[in-house]
Amino acid sequence: MIFEFVLLFFLLPLAFRFKPFPFPPIPALWLLALYCWYQLRSDPSFDRRLLWNAAALPGSLSQILIPFVLVAFLTVLGVWWFGPEKLFSFPRRSPGFWAMVMLLYPVLSVYPQTLIYRVFICYRVFICHRYRTLFASPLWLILASAVAFAFVHIIFRNPIAVTFTFVGGMLFAWRNLETGSAFSSAFEHSLYGCLMFTVGLGQYFYRGFR
Repeated sequence: MIFEFVLLFFLLPLAFRFKPFPFPPIPALWLLALYCWYQLRSDPSFDRRLLWNAAALPGSLSQILIPFVLVAFLTVLGVWWFGPEKLFSFPRRSPGFWAMVMLLYPVLSVYPQTLIYRVFICYRVFICHRYRTLFASPLWLILASAVAFAFVHIIFRNPIAVTFTFVGGMLFAWRNLETGSAFSSAFEHSLYGCLMFTVGLGQYFYRGFR
């Protein structure tokens, strides 16, 4: 069990970080997500509604949007202050490509990450369901999810990606635990991810593939 945890959430990211073999990251993400989905579907005690549960979103929408608006304002202000040339550079430079990313990023990237890192917190985050005997407290479950989520972002080769995703990972894991809704957690993750790409910080989250 511990070996599987280390292999999936630490050794595989390290392999992609140092690239001992060429493999596109998005297909790799989906392969891991399919493995997690298979484990979920094979567990008769798992409530499959937790894989989506969009009905929970309206009840938590204000809790998601109010902090997001504040963070978005502070992020725009920070980029304008420290790197004004980057502010909204992506939509200004390539509006068509930016629109495509806004549409496809939640589907191709966010949901599989939600499935892997959050769907099994106490039957809702993969690492927490598989390792709930190791992480008995909800706080430890959320922390474990956030650490694994942040660590995979070492493939982008910059501390900003790791730091931001650790903070975001705590928030998204808590949201999933609070609502029992992968859809709500993925929606919140999508908001912040699209914000990063829109305001000019996307370079920290995709240049590592080069």
